[in-house]
Amino acid sequence: MPNIRDRQLDGLRAAAVSMVLYAHFFAADDSHWGHIGVRLFFVLSGFLITRLLLDARSAAQFEPATALKSFYARRALRIFPPYFAMLGVLWLVNLEGAREGWAWHALYLSNFWYALRDAWTPWVLCHTWSLSIEEQFYIVWPLLVLLTPRHLLGRLCIGVIAASLAYRFYWPLTGEPSLARDLLPPASMDALAAGALLAAHRSATRSWPRWMTVSWLPLSIVSLALLWVRLTSMGPVLDWLVWIGLEALPLIPLAMLVGRASTGFSGRGGRLLELQPLTALGRVSYGVYLFHPVVLALVVKAQGWIPINVAEQGPGRLLVAGSATLIVAALSWFAFEKPLNALKRHFPYVRPNGGFGAVPMSTVQADDWLLGRTDEGLRPVYLPGAGARGKTLQASDLQ
Repeated sequence: MPNIRDRQLDGLRAAAVSMVLYAHFFAADDSHWGHIGVRLFFVLSGFLITRLLLDARSAAQFEPATALKSFYARRALRIFPPYFAMLGVLWLVNLEGAREGWAWHALYLSNFWYALRDAWTPWVLCHTWSLSIEEQFYIVWPLLVLLTPRHLLGRLCIGVIAASLAYRFYWPLTGEPSLARDLLPPASMDALAAGALLAAHRSATRSWPRWMTVSWLPLSIVSLALLWVRLTSMGPVLDWLVWIGLEALPLIPLAMLVGRASTGFSGRGGRLLELQPLTALGRVSYGVYLFHPVVLALVVKAQGWIPINVAEQGPGRLLVAGSATLIVAALSWFAFEKPLNALKRHFPYVRPNGGFGAVPMSTVQADDWLLGRTDEGLRPVYLPGAGARGKTLQASDLQ
Protein backbone atom coordinates (compact mmCIF):
# COMPACT_ATOMS: atom_id res chain seq x y z
CA MET A 1 0.00 0.00 0.00
CA PRO A 2 1.22 3.55 -0.69
CA ASN A 3 2.40 5.44 2.35
CA ILE A 4 0.44 8.35 3.85
CA ARG A 5 2.06 10.89 1.57
CA ASP A 6 1.30 9.02 -1.64
CA ARG A 7 -2.28 8.31 -0.54
CA GLN A 8 -2.81 12.03 -0.06
CA LEU A 9 -1.28 12.78 -3.45
CA ASP A 10 -3.77 10.29 -4.91
CA GLY A 11 -6.45 12.34 -3.18
CA LEU A 12 -5.17 15.44 -4.97
CA ARG A 13 -5.25 13.62 -8.29
CA ALA A 14 -8.88 12.80 -7.59
CA ALA A 15 -9.62 16.47 -6.88
CA ALA A 16 -7.87 17.53 -10.09
CA VAL A 17 -9.73 15.10 -12.35
CA SER A 18 -13.01 15.93 -10.59
CA MET A 19 -12.56 19.58 -11.55
CA VAL A 20 -12.07 18.51 -15.17
CA LEU A 21 -15.21 16.35 -15.13
CA TYR A 22 -17.19 19.18 -13.52
CA ALA A 23 -16.12 21.58 -16.26
CA HIS A 24 -16.74 19.16 -19.14
CA PHE A 25 -19.89 17.40 -17.91
CA PHE A 26 -21.75 19.76 -15.59
CA ALA A 27 -20.87 23.46 -15.79
CA ALA A 28 -23.19 25.38 -18.09
CA ASP A 29 -20.79 28.27 -18.42
CA ASP A 30 -17.22 28.47 -19.70
CA SER A 31 -15.83 27.12 -16.44
CA HIS A 32 -12.16 27.69 -15.71
CA TRP A 33 -12.20 24.95 -13.06
CA GLY A 34 -11.13 22.38 -15.61
CA HIS A 35 -8.04 24.41 -16.41
CA ILE A 36 -7.25 24.75 -12.70
CA GLY A 37 -7.51 20.95 -12.45
CA VAL A 38 -5.06 20.53 -15.32
CA ARG A 39 -2.67 23.02 -13.69
CA LEU A 40 -2.83 20.97 -10.48
CA PHE A 41 -1.98 17.87 -12.52
CA PHE A 42 1.03 19.70 -13.96
CA VAL A 43 2.32 20.71 -10.52
CA LEU A 44 1.87 17.13 -9.30
CA SER A 45 3.64 15.74 -12.35
CA GLY A 46 6.59 18.12 -12.10
CA PHE A 47 6.95 17.32 -8.40
CA LEU A 48 6.68 13.54 -8.67
CA ILE A 49 8.94 13.14 -11.69
CA THR A 50 11.63 15.38 -10.24
CA ARG A 51 11.43 13.73 -6.81
CA LEU A 52 11.76 10.33 -8.44
CA LEU A 53 14.80 11.32 -10.49
CA LEU A 54 16.51 13.01 -7.55
CA ASP A 55 15.97 9.92 -5.42
CA ALA A 56 17.67 7.85 -8.12
CA ARG A 57 20.43 10.43 -8.49
CA SER A 58 21.24 10.24 -4.78
CA ALA A 59 21.89 6.48 -4.91
CA ALA A 60 25.46 5.26 -4.57
CA GLN A 61 25.26 3.26 -7.84
CA PHE A 62 23.69 6.09 -9.87
CA GLU A 63 24.52 6.21 -13.59
CA PRO A 64 22.82 8.88 -15.75
CA ALA A 65 22.47 6.62 -18.81
CA THR A 66 20.84 3.82 -16.81
CA ALA A 67 18.48 6.21 -15.03
CA LEU A 68 17.43 7.91 -18.28
CA LYS A 69 16.84 4.60 -20.05
CA SER A 70 14.75 3.31 -17.17
CA PHE A 71 12.81 6.56 -16.88
CA TYR A 72 11.72 6.52 -20.52
CA ALA A 73 10.93 2.79 -20.45
CA ARG A 74 8.79 3.16 -17.32
CA ARG A 75 7.01 6.22 -18.70
CA ALA A 76 6.26 4.34 -21.91
CA LEU A 77 4.78 1.42 -19.95
CA ARG A 78 2.63 3.77 -17.89
CA ILE A 79 1.37 6.12 -20.58
CA PHE A 80 1.58 4.69 -24.08
CA PRO A 81 -0.59 1.51 -24.00
CA PRO A 82 -3.92 3.09 -22.96
CA TYR A 83 -3.20 6.23 -24.99
CA PHE A 84 -2.54 4.41 -28.25
CA ALA A 85 -5.36 1.97 -27.58
CA MET A 86 -7.70 4.97 -27.37
CA LEU A 87 -6.25 6.49 -30.55
CA GLY A 88 -6.52 3.17 -32.36
CA VAL A 89 -10.20 2.74 -31.53
CA LEU A 90 -10.97 6.33 -32.53
CA TRP A 91 -9.18 5.89 -35.83
CA LEU A 92 -11.11 2.68 -36.58
CA VAL A 93 -14.55 4.18 -35.93
CA ASN A 94 -13.61 7.80 -36.81
CA LEU A 95 -15.64 9.05 -33.86
CA GLU A 96 -16.40 12.77 -34.29
CA GLY A 97 -13.93 12.95 -37.19
CA ALA A 98 -11.02 11.78 -35.02
CA ARG A 99 -8.95 10.68 -38.03
CA GLU A 100 -8.33 14.32 -38.91
CA GLY A 101 -4.86 15.20 -37.67
CA TRP A 102 -4.49 11.71 -36.19
CA ALA A 103 -0.73 11.64 -36.83
CA TRP A 104 -0.28 14.83 -34.79
CA HIS A 105 -1.99 13.21 -31.83
CA ALA A 106 0.00 9.99 -32.26
CA LEU A 107 3.23 12.02 -32.12
CA TYR A 108 2.10 13.92 -29.01
CA LEU A 109 1.82 17.18 -30.93
CA SER A 110 -1.87 17.77 -30.21
CA ASN A 111 -1.19 21.14 -28.58
CA PHE A 112 0.47 22.38 -31.78
CA TRP A 113 -2.32 20.91 -33.93
CA TYR A 114 -5.04 22.84 -32.10
CA ALA A 115 -2.90 25.99 -31.77
CA LEU A 116 -2.20 26.12 -35.51
CA ARG A 117 -5.86 25.58 -36.38
CA ASP A 118 -7.10 27.86 -33.57
CA ALA A 119 -10.12 25.56 -33.24
CA TRP A 120 -11.07 22.56 -31.09
CA THR A 121 -11.59 20.12 -33.95
CA PRO A 122 -11.85 17.20 -33.61
CA TRP A 123 -13.22 17.95 -30.15
CA VAL A 124 -13.11 14.34 -28.97
CA LEU A 125 -9.30 14.60 -28.78
CA CYS A 126 -9.08 18.14 -27.45
CA HIS A 127 -7.93 16.95 -24.03
CA THR A 128 -4.78 15.44 -25.52
CA TRP A 129 -3.17 18.90 -25.64
CA SER A 130 -2.20 18.56 -21.96
CA LEU A 131 -0.93 15.00 -22.45
CA SER A 132 1.25 16.32 -25.27
CA ILE A 133 2.61 19.05 -23.00
CA GLU A 134 3.59 16.43 -20.43
CA GLU A 135 5.32 14.24 -23.02
CA GLN A 136 7.26 17.23 -24.33
CA PHE A 137 8.26 17.96 -20.74
CA TYR A 138 9.36 14.36 -20.21
CA ILE A 139 11.67 14.49 -23.22
CA VAL A 140 13.75 17.39 -21.89
CA TRP A 141 13.34 17.56 -18.13
CA PRO A 142 14.95 14.26 -17.04
CA LEU A 143 18.13 15.23 -18.89
CA LEU A 144 18.22 18.54 -17.03
CA VAL A 145 17.47 17.00 -13.62
CA LEU A 146 20.11 14.29 -13.92
CA LEU A 147 22.85 16.37 -15.53
CA THR A 148 22.44 19.84 -14.02
CA PRO A 149 24.68 20.47 -10.97
CA ARG A 150 22.47 19.88 -7.95
CA HIS A 151 22.98 23.34 -6.49
CA LEU A 152 21.84 24.96 -9.77
CA LEU A 153 18.64 22.96 -10.22
CA GLY A 154 16.51 25.31 -8.11
CA ARG A 155 17.73 28.32 -10.09
CA LEU A 156 16.91 26.50 -13.32
CA CYS A 157 13.34 25.95 -12.11
CA ILE A 158 13.00 29.61 -11.17
CA GLY A 159 14.28 30.63 -14.59
CA VAL A 160 11.70 28.44 -16.32
CA ILE A 161 8.89 29.86 -14.17
CA ALA A 162 10.00 33.45 -14.89
CA ALA A 163 10.20 32.78 -18.64
CA SER A 164 6.73 31.22 -18.64
CA LEU A 165 5.24 34.18 -16.79
CA ALA A 166 6.96 36.59 -19.17
CA TYR A 167 5.47 34.67 -22.08
CA ARG A 168 1.98 35.42 -20.79
CA PHE A 169 2.55 39.18 -20.76
CA TYR A 170 3.50 39.04 -24.43
CA TRP A 171 0.07 37.91 -25.56
CA PRO A 172 -1.92 41.09 -24.77
CA LEU A 173 0.30 42.79 -27.37
CA THR A 174 -0.86 40.41 -30.11
CA GLY A 175 -4.50 41.53 -30.19
CA GLU A 176 -7.26 38.94 -30.05
CA PRO A 177 -6.69 35.86 -27.87
CA SER A 178 -6.06 32.55 -29.62
CA LEU A 179 -5.69 28.95 -28.54
CA ALA A 180 -1.93 29.25 -29.04
CA ARG A 181 -1.55 31.39 -25.94
CA ASP A 182 -2.72 28.48 -23.74
CA LEU A 183 -1.50 25.47 -25.73
CA LEU A 184 2.10 26.22 -26.62
CA PRO A 185 4.60 24.66 -24.16
CA PRO A 186 5.70 27.90 -22.42
CA ALA A 187 2.13 28.42 -21.18
CA SER A 188 2.37 25.34 -18.93
CA MET A 189 6.03 25.17 -18.03
CA ASP A 190 5.57 27.38 -14.96
CA ALA A 191 3.27 24.83 -13.29
CA LEU A 192 5.54 21.89 -14.16
CA ALA A 193 8.63 23.79 -13.01
CA ALA A 194 6.88 24.87 -9.79
CA GLY A 195 6.35 21.21 -8.95
CA ALA A 196 9.96 20.45 -9.87
CA LEU A 197 11.20 23.27 -7.63
CA LEU A 198 9.13 21.87 -4.81
CA ALA A 199 10.82 18.49 -5.24
CA ALA A 200 14.29 19.99 -5.53
CA HIS A 201 14.10 21.83 -2.19
CA ARG A 202 11.29 20.42 -0.08
CA SER A 203 13.39 17.61 1.40
CA ALA A 204 15.45 20.11 3.40
CA THR A 205 12.66 21.31 5.70
CA ARG A 206 8.93 21.13 6.19
CA SER A 207 8.69 24.81 7.03
CA TRP A 208 7.61 27.36 4.45
CA PRO A 209 9.09 30.83 3.98
CA ARG A 210 7.02 33.54 5.58
CA TRP A 211 6.13 35.27 2.30
CA MET A 212 4.42 32.07 1.13
CA THR A 213 2.58 31.40 4.38
CA VAL A 214 1.12 34.91 4.41
CA SER A 215 0.32 35.04 0.69
CA TRP A 216 -1.35 31.72 -0.13
CA LEU A 217 -4.72 32.61 1.42
CA PRO A 218 -5.03 36.08 -0.20
CA LEU A 219 -3.91 34.60 -3.53
CA SER A 220 -6.52 31.85 -3.22
CA ILE A 221 -9.27 34.38 -2.41
CA VAL A 222 -8.31 36.62 -5.32
CA SER A 223 -8.19 33.61 -7.65
CA LEU A 224 -11.71 32.58 -6.62
CA ALA A 225 -12.89 36.16 -7.16
CA LEU A 226 -11.36 36.16 -10.64
CA LEU A 227 -13.16 32.91 -11.44
CA TRP A 228 -16.41 34.69 -10.63
CA VAL A 229 -15.47 37.88 -12.52
CA ARG A 230 -14.57 35.82 -15.58
CA LEU A 231 -18.21 34.78 -15.96
CA THR A 232 -19.28 38.40 -16.51
CA SER A 233 -18.85 40.39 -19.70
CA MET A 234 -15.82 42.66 -19.72
CA GLY A 235 -13.65 44.69 -22.05
CA PRO A 236 -10.56 43.24 -23.73
CA VAL A 237 -8.07 44.85 -21.33
CA LEU A 238 -9.82 43.53 -18.22
CA ASP A 239 -10.24 40.15 -19.90
CA TRP A 240 -6.47 39.92 -20.45
CA LEU A 241 -5.75 40.91 -16.85
CA VAL A 242 -8.20 38.33 -15.50
CA TRP A 243 -6.66 35.65 -17.73
CA ILE A 244 -3.12 36.46 -16.57
CA GLY A 245 -4.28 36.53 -12.95
CA LEU A 246 -5.96 33.12 -13.21
CA GLU A 247 -2.80 31.66 -14.73
CA ALA A 248 -0.29 33.14 -12.27
CA LEU A 249 -2.00 33.68 -8.92
CA PRO A 250 -3.11 30.08 -8.15
CA LEU A 251 0.42 28.76 -8.73
CA ILE A 252 1.66 29.28 -5.15
CA PRO A 253 -1.49 27.85 -3.48
CA LEU A 254 -1.36 24.80 -5.77
CA ALA A 255 2.34 24.23 -5.10
CA MET A 256 1.80 24.54 -1.35
CA LEU A 257 -1.14 22.12 -1.56
CA VAL A 258 1.08 19.52 -3.24
CA GLY A 259 3.91 20.21 -0.82
CA ARG A 260 1.69 19.78 2.23
CA ALA A 261 0.16 16.57 0.87
CA SER A 262 3.64 15.20 0.08
CA THR A 263 4.57 15.43 3.76
CA GLY A 264 1.10 14.47 4.98
CA PHE A 265 -1.78 16.73 6.00
CA SER A 266 -2.91 16.13 9.55
CA GLY A 267 -6.41 16.42 10.94
CA ARG A 268 -9.56 16.53 8.84
CA GLY A 269 -7.78 17.62 5.69
CA GLY A 270 -5.52 14.59 5.77
CA ARG A 271 -8.39 12.21 6.54
CA LEU A 272 -10.41 13.69 3.67
CA LEU A 273 -7.60 13.20 1.15
CA GLU A 274 -7.13 9.62 2.35
CA LEU A 275 -10.76 8.57 1.96
CA GLN A 276 -10.80 5.32 0.03
CA PRO A 277 -13.12 6.54 -2.77
CA LEU A 278 -10.81 9.52 -3.36
CA THR A 279 -7.59 7.51 -3.38
CA ALA A 280 -9.19 4.92 -5.68
CA LEU A 281 -10.26 7.67 -8.07
CA GLY A 282 -6.76 9.13 -7.89
CA ARG A 283 -5.20 5.83 -8.89
CA VAL A 284 -7.32 5.62 -12.05
CA SER A 285 -7.28 9.37 -12.75
CA TYR A 286 -5.14 8.95 -15.88
CA GLY A 287 -7.75 6.66 -17.41
CA VAL A 288 -10.58 8.97 -16.31
CA TYR A 289 -8.90 11.92 -17.99
CA LEU A 290 -7.93 9.91 -21.06
CA PHE A 291 -11.31 8.33 -21.79
CA HIS A 292 -13.83 10.92 -20.59
CA PRO A 293 -14.33 12.79 -23.92
CA VAL A 294 -14.69 9.49 -25.79
CA VAL A 295 -17.30 8.29 -23.31
CA LEU A 296 -19.08 11.65 -23.55
CA ALA A 297 -19.29 11.41 -27.34
CA LEU A 298 -20.76 7.90 -27.14
CA VAL A 299 -23.22 8.84 -24.40
CA VAL A 300 -24.51 11.81 -26.39
CA LYS A 301 -24.99 9.58 -29.46
CA ALA A 302 -26.99 7.19 -27.28
CA GLN A 303 -29.35 9.90 -25.99
CA GLY A 304 -32.36 8.14 -27.60
CA TRP A 305 -31.89 5.16 -25.28
CA ILE A 306 -31.16 7.20 -22.13
CA PRO A 307 -34.20 8.48 -20.16
CA ILE A 308 -32.44 11.59 -18.78
CA ASN A 309 -30.90 14.51 -20.62
CA VAL A 310 -27.23 13.87 -21.46
CA ALA A 311 -27.11 16.03 -24.58
CA GLU A 312 -26.48 19.16 -22.52
CA GLN A 313 -24.30 20.12 -19.59
CA GLY A 314 -25.92 19.36 -16.27
CA PRO A 315 -26.56 16.73 -13.58
CA GLY A 316 -27.85 14.11 -16.05
CA ARG A 317 -24.70 14.26 -18.16
CA LEU A 318 -22.49 14.24 -15.08
CA LEU A 319 -24.28 11.21 -13.63
CA VAL A 320 -24.37 9.07 -16.77
CA ALA A 321 -21.17 10.09 -18.53
CA GLY A 322 -19.28 10.36 -15.23
CA SER A 323 -20.34 6.89 -14.10
CA ALA A 324 -19.54 5.36 -17.48
CA THR A 325 -16.14 7.04 -17.49
CA LEU A 326 -15.32 5.63 -14.05
CA ILE A 327 -16.30 2.13 -15.17
CA VAL A 328 -14.16 2.33 -18.32
CA ALA A 329 -11.20 3.75 -16.39
CA ALA A 330 -11.47 1.06 -13.69
CA LEU A 331 -11.63 -1.73 -16.30
CA SER A 332 -8.64 -0.25 -18.10
CA TRP A 333 -6.68 -0.06 -14.86
CA PHE A 334 -7.28 -3.59 -13.62
CA ALA A 335 -7.25 -5.41 -16.96
CA PHE A 336 -4.68 -3.39 -18.84
CA GLU A 337 -2.67 -0.71 -17.06
CA LYS A 338 -1.90 -2.39 -13.73
CA PRO A 339 -0.42 -5.58 -15.28
CA LEU A 340 1.75 -3.49 -17.59
CA ASN A 341 2.90 -1.32 -14.70
CA ALA A 342 4.20 -4.46 -13.01
CA LEU A 343 6.77 -4.70 -15.81
CA LYS A 344 8.49 -1.60 -14.45
CA ARG A 345 10.45 -3.84 -12.11
CA HIS A 346 12.55 -4.85 -15.11
CA PHE A 347 13.76 -1.27 -15.49
CA PRO A 348 15.50 -0.22 -12.25
CA TYR A 349 16.91 3.28 -12.05
CA VAL A 350 20.17 1.92 -10.64
CA ARG A 351 21.96 -1.24 -11.74
CA PRO A 352 20.89 -3.98 -9.30
CA ASN A 353 24.40 -5.17 -8.50
CA GLY A 354 24.64 -4.31 -4.82
CA GLY A 355 25.85 -1.23 -3.03
CA PHE A 356 22.43 0.33 -2.62
CA GLY A 357 22.10 3.18 -0.25
CA ALA A 358 21.75 6.88 0.13
CA VAL A 359 24.23 9.66 -0.20
CA PRO A 360 23.83 13.23 1.02
CA MET A 361 22.25 15.69 -1.32
CA SER A 362 24.57 18.54 -2.15
CA THR A 363 24.21 21.71 -0.17
CA VAL A 364 21.54 24.21 -1.11
CA GLN A 365 22.82 27.69 -1.83
CA ALA A 366 22.59 30.20 1.01
CA ASP A 367 20.43 32.48 -1.12
CA ASP A 368 17.84 29.75 -1.72
CA TRP A 369 14.67 31.76 -2.34
CA LEU A 370 12.36 29.05 -1.10
CA LEU A 371 13.91 27.62 2.05
CA GLY A 372 16.15 30.24 3.58
CA ARG A 373 18.51 27.57 4.91
CA THR A 374 21.50 25.60 3.65
CA ASP A 375 21.41 22.11 5.15
CA GLU A 376 19.57 19.28 3.44
CA GLY A 377 20.86 16.21 5.26
CA LEU A 378 20.28 12.59 4.36
CA ARG A 379 17.18 11.10 2.83
CA PRO A 380 16.70 7.32 2.47
CA VAL A 381 16.40 6.03 -1.06
CA TYR A 382 14.42 2.92 -1.96
CA LEU A 383 15.50 1.28 -5.18
CA PRO A 384 13.85 -1.24 -7.49
CA GLY A 385 15.15 -4.73 -6.90
CA ALA A 386 15.82 -4.17 -3.21
CA GLY A 387 13.48 -4.81 -0.31
CA ALA A 388 9.87 -4.32 -1.35
CA ARG A 389 10.79 -4.10 -5.05
CA GLY A 390 11.32 -0.37 -4.94
CA LYS A 391 7.76 0.33 -3.80
CA THR A 392 8.41 3.95 -2.86
CA LEU A 393 9.84 4.88 -6.23
CA GLN A 394 7.06 3.08 -8.06
CA ALA A 395 4.40 4.89 -6.06
CA SER A 396 6.06 8.18 -6.90
CA ASP A 397 6.14 7.24 -10.56
CA LEU A 398 2.39 7.11 -11.01
CA GLN A 399 0.69 9.61 -13.27
